[in-house]
Amino acid sequence: MIEDIAKNLVELKQEFRRIYSGNSHIQEIIPLTKSNSFPIAQNELKSLHLFATQNPIYYNSYEQKINDVECMVYEGDINKYWLNSIGQDSSYQPFSPTWILSAFLITSIAKELGYSQILDIGSGDGRIAYCAKVLGLKSHAIEIDETLVDLQKSLCNLTNTDFDPVCADAVKFDYSELNLQKPAFFIGGLAQMGGDVLATNIIRNLDSELKQKTCMVFAGSYSEKYSFTDTSDGGWHGLIDTNNLKVTKSVFLPTVWSFDQTVDTSYIFTEFL
Repeated sequence: MIEDIAKNLVELKQEFRRIYSGNSHIQEIIPLTKSNSFPIAQNELKSLHLFATQNPIYYNSYEQKINDVECMVYEGDINKYWLNSIGQDSSYQPFSPTWILSAFLITSIAKELGYSQILDIGSGDGRIAYCAKVLGLKSHAIEIDETLVDLQKSLCNLTNTDFDPVCADAVKFDYSELNLQKPAFFIGGLAQMGGDVLATNIIRNLDSELKQKTCMVFAGSYSEKYSFTDTSDGGWHGLIDTNNLKVTKSVFLPTVWSFDQTVDTSYIFTEFL
């Protein structure tokens, strides 16, 4: 069912992209009510809208019917946070988030696969970790940019949802402190934008016993916008092969950086052999 919702969201995004006449820096949509195309519990949809309405990166919203789906359109600007994030010496990719509903769907997949803890690495405004909490999972948001961590803490208070923001370099962080049982690591950053370096260093810090319980989730791109030789697994094939991982599931979903593209971002779920 989650894969069907993902396909419906991609179709909805492509139509929204076609008809959108605004000029905001970022934009995204969330359905207003549960429907056949988006059979998501109304209380969960309400939580997604709450995150958007309380998030200062969005400055405008309006209702619009798209492909017969009543949606709320959110318009925003992340320039302030984007510029600050590129100033971090250890940052692997500037802040550029996935859509809130996309974050909800990828955490839903992790839950469906049996993972109980979500680690949002390079967490930005913490939307993946937030969605994990909405779904009843344990979450940790690891972010090196203090300004973004302050934003996360504010959102925890405003939404009354503690998704555990941590200001730290994910490469140097001691994950043994978290008592991980069956975690899913969501790696913030495309492989060709430094995400491969981030993921490689995190994998090195996991002991062999924990690896057997761990899911690594990568955001992949097939866009010509990025220059890389191997397009297999969205640019992650080399790392997957080198680290003895296997792909268990993949799904395409909208992100801020893929809004103007016909092919959306692939989220690749892997586990250690």
